[in-house]
Amino acid sequence: MKYRGSCHCGRVAFEVEGTLESAMACNCSMCQRKGSLLWFVPHQQLTLLTPEADAATYLFNKHVVRHRFCPACGIHPYGEGPGPGGGAMAAVNIRCLEGIDLESVPVTHFDGRSR
Repeated sequence: MKYRGSCHCGRVAFEVEGTLESAMACNCSMCQRKGSLLWFVPHQQLTLLTPEADAATYLFNKHVVRHRFCPACGIHPYGEGPGPGGGAMAAVNIRCLEGIDLESVPVTHFDGRSR
């Protein structure tokens, strides 16, 4: 299935393809503040609909994950980083997807604070 998503103002927009079966809530210092529900997909399943330069990048901790956000409205629609086995992954904030019933998506909790 293909989903469309964006930040609040639409300056950062994308499509992501895959089967949304679950999401992850992380309690690290960044995710806890953002309140993101993350869906991890291979990066090639994420297609930007706006120029990549429209999204700013925030790095913290080990500087491995590129937290992408809109510099105009501040919303964090996705992140990028290495996945298992070294392949590029995208962490899509499902709260930024159109037409999603968030209550129907099972959420697992990850203890990022302890890492």
